[in-house]
Amino acid sequence: MLSWIDHQLDLQQINDYYEFPMQLDLDRDNGKYLSPKANRSIRNLYTLHRFKFDDERVTRENSKRAIEDQYGGEEELPHINPGFNNSPFKFTKYSNAYMLVYIRDSEKDKIICNMDEKDIAQHLRARLKKEQEEKEKKRKEKAEAHLYTTIKIAREEDMCAQIGKDIFFDLVDHDKVWSFRIKKQMPFMLVKEEVAREFHIPVPCQRFWLWARRQNYTYRLNRPLTSSEETRLVGELTDVSINGNNAELTLFLEFGINPGFGFCPPPVKTKEDLLLFFKVYDPSQEKLRYVGSLFVKGSGKPLDILSTLKRMAGFAVDEEIELFEEIKFEPRVMCEHVDRNKTYRDNQLEDGDIICYQKFPKAGSGEQLCCPSNVYSFLEYVHNRQVVRFRFLEKPKVDEFSLELSKLHTYDDVVMKVAQHLGLSDSSKIRLTSHNCYSQQPKAQPIKYQGVENLSDMLIHLNQICDILYYEILDIPLPELQCIKTLKIAFHVAMKDEVILSTVRLPKQSTVEDVLNDIKSKVDLSHPDAQLRLLEVFYHKIYKIFLPSETVENISDEYWKLRAEEIPEEERNLGPLDLLIHVYHFFEDTSHKYLKIQNFGDPFLFVIRGGEILADVKLRIQKKLQVPDAEFSSWKFAFVLHGRPEYLQDSDIVCARFQRRDIFGSWEQYLGLEHTDNAPKRSYAVNQVPAVYNDHFSKFQNRHAIEKPVKIYN
Repeated sequence: MLSWIDHQLDLQQINDYYEFPMQLDLDRDNGKYLSPKANRSIRNLYTLHRFKFDDERVTRENSKRAIEDQYGGEEELPHINPGFNNSPFKFTKYSNAYMLVYIRDSEKDKIICNMDEKDIAQHLRARLKKEQEEKEKKRKEKAEAHLYTTIKIAREEDMCAQIGKDIFFDLVDHDKVWSFRIKKQMPFMLVKEEVAREFHIPVPCQRFWLWARRQNYTYRLNRPLTSSEETRLVGELTDVSINGNNAELTLFLEFGINPGFGFCPPPVKTKEDLLLFFKVYDPSQEKLRYVGSLFVKGSGKPLDILSTLKRMAGFAVDEEIELFEEIKFEPRVMCEHVDRNKTYRDNQLEDGDIICYQKFPKAGSGEQLCCPSNVYSFLEYVHNRQVVRFRFLEKPKVDEFSLELSKLHTYDDVVMKVAQHLGLSDSSKIRLTSHNCYSQQPKAQPIKYQGVENLSDMLIHLNQICDILYYEILDIPLPELQCIKTLKIAFHVAMKDEVILSTVRLPKQSTVEDVLNDIKSKVDLSHPDAQLRLLEVFYHKIYKIFLPSETVENISDEYWKLRAEEIPEEERNLGPLDLLIHVYHFFEDTSHKYLKIQNFGDPFLFVIRGGEILADVKLRIQKKLQVPDAEFSSWKFAFVLHGRPEYLQDSDIVCARFQRRDIFGSWEQYLGLEHTDNAPKRSYAVNQVPAVYNDHFSKFQNRHAIEKPVKIYN
């Protein structure tokens, strides 16, 4: 049997039209399609068979359906009212999944045969039975989901285990506490019996509290269940629970303990009694932990329980402590000081509230508190902390290190942390770049020095939050660099097929003339008096020739190339009838609907003389470009205006086509050289480029890697 279907292959239904031969003869052409080890003594004639996969059933299709229905494509509905609509309605044909298998005719009866359970291997039968049982169980659970609810029970043991490790705000993560699924029609007393079996807490010693989501979106204890409520059905309690989720019942289990005697019923709670929970913060270790709960009288004062709180935290009796109420943490942290001399009611405390406390530093002890130094600043830090992955800009796919920072950190804070990690003494030489969540690349522009308020602004891109920043190490401080204009310029060497990539750094008030003078000091010129010009090139067209007096502050090299070159002698001495025109390479693109011609290679400027015919212009261009006769003979010349070529004859006077000087954008009219783009890649040399800019030059080259310029000798 032949089959190209591997048991691990992901199958995807295809609705386009494909056709396969009904028979496959592998003996034809002297068996050239068979492997050298194939058995040549049997007839290798295969017939196509089609199997239909419909959920759990696999059936063999008959030949008629195999021919008519196994292909995709479109099908027409019959006309019901042909007088009203002459256009047939077509729809894509969809069907179940099919597997096409070629089976050797001589083996057909062995392969396509009846099969019963004993033909299936024992381990497969066991696996299939288990899968079927699990599937049936899930189906039943789904069908009966409305009859059940999930009960989640939190205890103080959960708070001790979670606070300061898994969570810091509120009291417990309800997804990590003990839970079980129970029918809504079960009496709640059965829940108490289940709890007694699980935790060995006698039913009379159990008291359950309901949780509630408050208006400030925190989740706090609300009240204990009444004796009457404990006699009701579980489903009725989900209705009185204020948690917004009718499929769950979240509870807190309170129980009493009599030291030396074990469990006992919790004390009777009156309206005057408040149940408060307590956490302790240690500034020296920057740790928060849960220490317990207390019942207090609403008319009492925190001053009355200070000794108890010190004992719960393990503090000395003479320690001074201060208290804070943890109120909320979204959208911002609220943690207010608790006045120990006011009543709990006056402090606006109620059942389920959380008190955090800590030591006061002793006066005159010289004790230095770590930052964050108090409960509020610690909770603020936890709320805003962010682990950031840093990548070197030249290796944008590799995580180099991670730092835990605060979203409120300023730009200076972040670069200082990075400098400390890298062992650099000057953090001002670090420049950061944000991450583009969609391209998964660094953003095109780095972050300006102190250009953002805090870390959260650095990590956001189009309302998406990421955890990646890119860094680079500069050779001068960033504040100084930002006062300087940095341009990447490609200098085209005269009489050589070579480009020197160079970085120019000048004050932003500098002019183009200053740029060209800087380049002159870095490159070898054809003669000492050579004059240079600066061009803006984009998509193989010259869009601008900069004036020497223009300032560089608004010149950009982000999306287009800046090109410097020597001005040829003939261009410096134009006659009254001479014209300086643009010359671009192109080829006709018949596959594109709108852009009929495509430019490529290096554009250049060229002088045409008054009355000069095309035949003479061609000779001079051939000499300039050093193109062999055999190749140049196939080139065509055209006057191109707004992308439309008008092919020229050798006798045409070229300058006559370029007399109009009011065309918007000189690049829109040019002399086009139509030929095949078969020029070799140009070699690039980097001249005096600091290491920090190598990556930028790499991008500069890669951005225009499709360019295959012809050889130009200026």
